[in-house]
Amino acid sequence: MNYTIIKDEVLLTNFIEWLPTLEKHETYYISLFARNKYETESNVLKANKALLKRFTTTKENLFDKIKQLEVQFGAYKSNGLAIPQESLAIYINPNPRDLEKATKNSLIKFVDLITRDYSGYNPHQEVLSEIQKACSRKIFFDLDFDDILPESVLPTIKEFINEDCLRVLRTRGGFHLLVELSKIHKDFEKTWYKSITTISGCDMKGDNLIPIPGCIQGNFIPYFL
Repeated sequence: MNYTIIKDEVLLTNFIEWLPTLEKHETYYISLFARNKYETESNVLKANKALLKRFTTTKENLFDKIKQLEVQFGAYKSNGLAIPQESLAIYINPNPRDLEKATKNSLIKFVDLITRDYSGYNPHQEVLSEIQKACSRKIFFDLDFDDILPESVLPTIKEFINEDCLRVLRTRGGFHLLVELSKIHKDFEKTWYKSITTISGCDMKGDNLIPIPGCIQGNFIPYFL
């Protein structure tokens, strides 16, 4: 038996097609987590979440890279115990990451690290962290709404911004509102952010990781409305 990461190939394929086409210096950043709030019976995870895998990929290779995560059950472990399928969740930064910027920032980071005693750092992981932080183009602004259904607040949101710049990603605990910045009408440019972020349930804001449609998020399959 293998872990299942992809639950709906059509949803995933459509999402990949929707993602912006990368420029030559760009990549996508993906993370696979185990989260204890999604699976509470086994008590395998002691922390709130554990990072199992993270990697970068092109848009063209994204589907296959995700498929490669579907390894034999038990290959993902915490404290020597197999991580339950139900705790898995996979995320992506929908904004492309800048490899050139990440390379420069990695060099600065390494110069700082080698001037001090070795502290257990892993160069590979340090570079991945810099890639995650190096946003290339801020195409989307992400607003994460927790413990609230989109239907209950979307009518209000549409009073504050034009609907054609919005994509709503339904998630296990609520939804992500992706605002395509270049499509915001001038009438809302100076007011949309303050208005929407004051709505109850709006949590994380900005260049966030989002669950990948068609893939696992606990026992839920995220999808675009």
